Amino acid sequence: MAENQGINEKRNSNLRDYKGKIREHKQKNFLIIVAVVVVLILIAAMFYVQFRNKIYTDYDLLSSVIREKSVNATDIRLDNSVFTYSRDGAHCMDVKGNITWNQTYEMQDIKMDISKDTIALGNYNGREIYVQSTSKILGNFTTTLPIKNLAVSQSGYVTAVLEDGDVTWLKTYDTEGNIIFEGQTHMHNSGYPCAISLSPNGELLAVSYLFVEAGELKTNIAFYNFGSVGENKSDHLVSTFAYPDLVVPRVYFMNNTTCFAVGDSRLMIYRGGQIPVSENEYLFKDEILSVYHSDKYIGLVFASDDPEKRYRMEVFNTNGIKVNTTYFDLDYRNIFFEEDSFTIYNETGCVVTTMKGVTKFEGNFDKNVNLMLPTDKAFKYTLITDNSIDTIQLK
Repeated sequence: MAENQGINEKRNSNLRDYKGKIREHKQKNFLIIVAVVVVLILIAAMFYVQFRNKIYTDYDLLSSVIREKSVNATDIRLDNSVFTYSRDGAHCMDVKGNITWNQTYEMQDIKMDISKDTIALGNYNGREIYVQSTSKILGNFTTTLPIKNLAVSQSGYVTAVLEDGDVTWLKTYDTEGNIIFEGQTHMHNSGYPCAISLSPNGELLAVSYLFVEAGELKTNIAFYNFGSVGENKSDHLVSTFAYPDLVVPRVYFMNNTTCFAVGDSRLMIYRGGQIPVSENEYLFKDEILSVYHSDKYIGLVFASDDPEKRYRMEVFNTNGIKVNTTYFDLDYRNIFFEEDSFTIYNETGCVVTTMKGVTKFEGNFDKNVNLMLPTDKAFKYTLITDNSIDTIQLK
């Protein structure tokens, strides 16, 4: 018995030693894995910091595609495609030079509006409206009254301001020309709709009404809801905001829940996907020269208060929080926003700046550029010229 007991104790001891070695081995492997992960994280962080802090001084031409453009045509950005239009017609082209559709018409004074990848065109004082996306022609229809202004949603709805003598009509159509909503305004009563905008899903309409009261110009910002919430409201009107002694010629939906309006020296931001409410307001000492926006940012350009720079831009997010102030000299043609940066450009050059205020690139193009488009790669862009589509990478 004593002998068996000794054998069992020895076996138990060996088993404990074996289990202990297994634990030690697992602990060593775990520590090695942790060390490798930490090293990889540090390396990734180092490359990320280098990438974030890298300054670019030139660019490589990665590809170039030949294109043809008529002298009287104009290029504009339609999402990540190129929309080219003239008085005789329009077409859409992807960044590889492929024409996705052509549309012929005759217009003398073109009014248009864009919502992401959808565009609507109409002839000022005419009665034809054309609606297209980057991939196809969505439809066209005829109004019964002359067109003064229009707005389009990404879903393809179009709201048109139509003139009928002393009465101005607001009519919202689907792509086939069916009326979704209509209402009339009078200058002496509700005012004249000087700016309109549809939410991307087409459910909300924002209107800036200008009217005169007691000899003073005033503005009302009105929101209409075409969904179930608006069905229970008179004329689908869900909220209004009054601004005495202020003209508001611009109103834009950034996304389905955020809209902003701009006066000469004032910014108003509204939030809400059903009944918009006033979220934030800014009153500026300087006159706003230009307005640019994406679905996340608003950029307001002013004359500079710095004698060494000509322009100042203040950038706000959808919450109305100012996230950047930048000064620049470039005689800008356009400004576009990306995830955490923005690009200011004209025909001959551009400036790329991060929201933290780091100028990543400032330089000239080799050709005159009509459009500059971002791509899905960081600091890689598409340049549209009169005769080519060039893809460049900053270096």
